[in-house]
Amino acid sequence: MTYLPTVEDLRSAAKCLEGRAYKTPLLESPILNEKLGCRLLIKPETLQLTGSFKFRGAYNKISNIPKDQRKKGIVAFSSGNHAQGVAAAAKIFGITTQIIMPRDAPAIKVANTRAYGAQVLFYDRLIEDRSIIGDKLVEETGATLVHPYDDPLVVAGQGTVGLEVAKQAQALGANLNAFLAPCGGGGLISGCALALDSESPETEIYSVEPIGFEDTARSVAAGKRIIGKRNRESICDALLSPEPGKVTYQINAELLKSGLTVSDEIVIKAMKIAFKYFKLIAEPSGAAALAAVLSGAYKVDGKTLVVVLSGGNVDAEVYKKFLDRN
Repeated sequence: MTYLPTVEDLRSAAKCLEGRAYKTPLLESPILNEKLGCRLLIKPETLQLTGSFKFRGAYNKISNIPKDQRKKGIVAFSSGNHAQGVAAAAKIFGITTQIIMPRDAPAIKVANTRAYGAQVLFYDRLIEDRSIIGDKLVEETGATLVHPYDDPLVVAGQGTVGLEVAKQAQALGANLNAFLAPCGGGGLISGCALALDSESPETEIYSVEPIGFEDTARSVAAGKRIIGKRNRESICDALLSPEPGKVTYQINAELLKSGLTVSDEIVIKAMKIAFKYFKLIAEPSGAAALAAVLSGAYKVDGKTLVVVLSGGNVDAEVYKKFLDRN
């Protein structure tokens, strides 16, 4: 039976991350609130260590690996944000790390992963299965696999975002109607759903995925895990996981209100809005939840909501191209 994390696991993760991960703030823009007709609070995990929320789950998982097992190293697979989180956390503990990354991963993500001391192994995401490559490495070396989302300790670490949101919203006197976060394999949204179900149970939880990659939304609607068919592309490289995790699906199936989808075009608009009103650099994947608000996929109607900007690791020339786009 698959073990599902609890809110107590999230609280343990928060203690583990104390002094290691940043407690990112909640930000708002009165001008944007007036334009949108709601109270929009932004949780900028773009400001987190390694530029995304992924450090939280990676550090929580790695800190729980027994010391004798750490000597055998770590294996992970990622399009870039989890890679950096794992590499940074592993460096703190002095653990050798191999990261399997797609050949088309953004250059900044590859460079930063290597800068933390990890060895990068490339694969072709169109014809190769990263999990098979990872399992083979684990079998050969005895290393520990740090999964990007389908692990209770990883989910618990990501869920500390939700614990912080609940406490920060209360301090602002904000009664949250909704919480939206980008979703790839579902680690962030499932962890935050656990947190908010405990600390702010009246808040509706929504996952946001690129059109054509809405595996979580379809799985939750169907009542079973669905593996998506990849017949299109998206600029949201961090949200292209092949399927929801076993752990994350079970949590999301119970706690999500529904899943929302966004186009690449509205994601680019969201990147511009994040820069214009919050002076924040968001990568395409990181801006997906904000895009759902701008597109009307989520109807704001005077509500109070939190949107997570989940990551800001984007190549400078690519980011400029998006900002210059009409």
